[in-house]
Amino acid sequence: MEVPLSRFQSLASDETLSCSNSWGFPFSLPDSGLFKGRKRRNPFSRIRCSSAMEQGLKPRPKLKRLGIDVGERKDAVLEETQMRKPNPGICNQIEKLVLYKRYREALELFEILEFGVVGGGFEVGGSTFDALVSACIGLKSIRGVKRVCNYMAKNGFELDLYMRNRILLMHVRCGMMLDARKMFDGMPERNLVSWNTIIAGLVDCGEFVEAFRLFLIMWEEFSDGGSRIFATMIRASAGLGLVFPGRQIHSCALKMGVDQDVFVSCALIDMYGKCGRLEDAQFVFDELPEKTTVGWNTIIAGYALHGYSEEALSLYCEMRDSGVKMDHFTFSIIIRICARLASLEHAKQAHAGLVRHGYGLDIVANTALVDFYSKWGRIEDARHVFDKMASKNILSWNALIAGYGNHGRGNEAIEMFEKMLKEGMNPNHVTFLAVLSACSYSGLSERGWNIFESMGRDHKIKPRAMHYACMIELLGREGLLDEAYSLIRAAPFKPTANMWAALLTACRIHEDLEIGKLAAEKLYGMEPEKLSNYIVLLNIYNSSGKLKEAAGVVQTLRRKGLRMLPVCSWIEVKKRARVFYSGDKTHTETEEIYRKVDELMAEISKHGYIPKQKSLLPDVDEHEERILTYHSEKLAVAYGLISTSDGTSLQIVQSHRVCAACHSAIKLITMVSGREIVLRDGSRFHHFKDGSCSCGDYW
Repeated sequence: MEVPLSRFQSLASDETLSCSNSWGFPFSLPDSGLFKGRKRRNPFSRIRCSSAMEQGLKPRPKLKRLGIDVGERKDAVLEETQMRKPNPGICNQIEKLVLYKRYREALELFEILEFGVVGGGFEVGGSTFDALVSACIGLKSIRGVKRVCNYMAKNGFELDLYMRNRILLMHVRCGMMLDARKMFDGMPERNLVSWNTIIAGLVDCGEFVEAFRLFLIMWEEFSDGGSRIFATMIRASAGLGLVFPGRQIHSCALKMGVDQDVFVSCALIDMYGKCGRLEDAQFVFDELPEKTTVGWNTIIAGYALHGYSEEALSLYCEMRDSGVKMDHFTFSIIIRICARLASLEHAKQAHAGLVRHGYGLDIVANTALVDFYSKWGRIEDARHVFDKMASKNILSWNALIAGYGNHGRGNEAIEMFEKMLKEGMNPNHVTFLAVLSACSYSGLSERGWNIFESMGRDHKIKPRAMHYACMIELLGREGLLDEAYSLIRAAPFKPTANMWAALLTACRIHEDLEIGKLAAEKLYGMEPEKLSNYIVLLNIYNSSGKLKEAAGVVQTLRRKGLRMLPVCSWIEVKKRARVFYSGDKTHTETEEIYRKVDELMAEISKHGYIPKQKSLLPDVDEHEERILTYHSEKLAVAYGLISTSDGTSLQIVQSHRVCAACHSAIKLITMVSGREIVLRDGSRFHHFKDGSCSCGDYW
């Protein structure tokens, strides 16, 4: 609805405007050079007409008990008139505060204008409201959004298309999508900025299908959208994990000539990477006219996401050599890759680069460092980084708690959990997973049950399947297999594979054939192609003397075509990863490595080591058993000992679960060599030190 100026000029004193637009703000004059961006003042705004006045009746007389004489009324009118005068000082100060990103102070100063509403209010220009919108966005303040909108409504500020888009953006950025959608649907006029804003908001909150629906409507109306909308819709395709719509958007971007835009290109790299099309992602990256920091980060993250850690690390080296500036995201990605590769040297370099480039206090990168150091046996370094962090989020706490738990230091994990609660940090389900795993690894049964019960009672968090799996493992560690099975049956949801796997592991350790067979059968139905489930049951049968049943499992493996992949272990020495297979003789130092293994076996035999010819080998086939002395993990340990200086800890990764014989041997090797050895196998982390392991011989 649009009201002509002539209509306002002919208003009589007994008329009052009661119209309102779709935004809920008082109706105002159309845009013009004279009035644009300013509040309109109706000269009759102080006149309030009742239905009686409209009927020609005399107004109700004022009550004398108010006690206001003529002089006092004149003073009140004068005071109100003065308050309604423009106050450029306050408005300018708000705009300056926002310019210097002092958003909180700007909103605090805005309270002066709000108090003025009671007595008539100050006139506020469009530039001040624009600044207040920026302040609300900067703070993501929902309360600030409501305050600004209420003030604009009460003071009759006219919204042009620019300000409508700004208010829409303010609601989107502050996460108020329901209100934003209502505003968008009620806008009398919309341009590409309006569409871009609402569609981007939908993508940011995960409403990808609805974003595509609006995009198609917008495309029918405008047949254009600019590079920004293409980048947004490519992100939507990545969120859905569907490459087909992403390719369609890519094709459309090519036709519109915006494919070389840096935002579109980086979104394409991200989309292809998340959809597993790394060749396409690499092609787009190679075609970039200028390889920016974001472009490098995106392609590196794409390779890392799908397990191509070495390729990702190689790209990082290329990025570093190209001279492109690295940011905290770069270092965060590389530190996580180093955690996967157990590359301590590269992680140290990334840590140094983080500090050197001025990101030493970045919360994301430092959390990644805490995670890396805690996983690879350097828990004191992890604690040092954690204590130096200026601010910590829930991820930081979770990383350190999990680190203590992984290395069998359950008491320290619980202490950090309790400290986190005292500092007012609210735990989430990952926090409870970390602390319950720590209780399970360390055998802290009573503490574990207390924490498990406190999830719903004190923190209103419903235990999930992974939390139940921790409690099943805790019961299994104590040999309470019947109780563990009962807990599975009592779970308020359908038991998951992790829950049955935890029970099966307990049956393997305690050689319980009956319950183990039941757990294995459940796993067969849920994960029919997972080899380790069959191998665990096979070893249970072998250890129990059930050779006929064991032969049946072997026949099942052959019928399904499941075959054990070669077991390998790798260790990084002097920035170079060395991979070993059991019985491997391909290395140039083979003779020295085997000699070292023989020496170690002879030395630990003096401390009671006896090779177990019938040891439980959870993920190892018969060929592995024939070369028991020269398993891949033993070769990796021997190579690490001869290639590093005394006192250096070793970090080893193994593709399968470590066998019992090697586990016992490595414990004694740490005792005779005085070294610490951290081994990550297919089950968990093992921190060997002074003849013991953090897993407590339960894995």
